[in-house]
Amino acid sequence: MASSTYTVTGMTCGHCVASVQKEIGRIDGVTGVEVDLASGQVQVESADPVDQAAVAAAVDEAGYQLAS
Repeated sequence: MASSTYTVTGMTCGHCVASVQKEIGRIDGVTGVEVDLASGQVQVESADPVDQAAVAAAVDEAGYQLAS
């Protein structure tokens, strides 16, 4: 089991959170996604470590960006 934390910028509401959760949840191997709207923190649980580029692409697809 692997766990990674990312910061996503631009989220302002529950719909934003749902979009990010949905897109990251589509990545192969991801077993859970927890998003904290107030801080922008996204906790990703997976069977194996997930490539950050895949997470960045999923967040981009949802309309947001990973903080650098």
